[in-house]
Amino acid sequence: MPKGDALRKAVRWIGERRLDEPDTPPYRLIDEASRRFDLSPKDGEFLQRNFADRSPPKH
Repeated sequence: MPKGDALRKAVRWIGERRLDEPDTPPYRLIDEASRRFDLSPKDGEFLQRNFADRSPPKH
């Protein structure tokens, strides 16, 4: 589990967006989350490693 409240919120937000908008490229969601939650470069790298190449979750 990621450390830091902002990073946890970003992970949750990306997960929700991927369910609602499965056609949106992960890199766009990661970029938006990084800005929206004012994440550090290290946190952005965490998101890249964990979300960039994954398929959206199935309902």
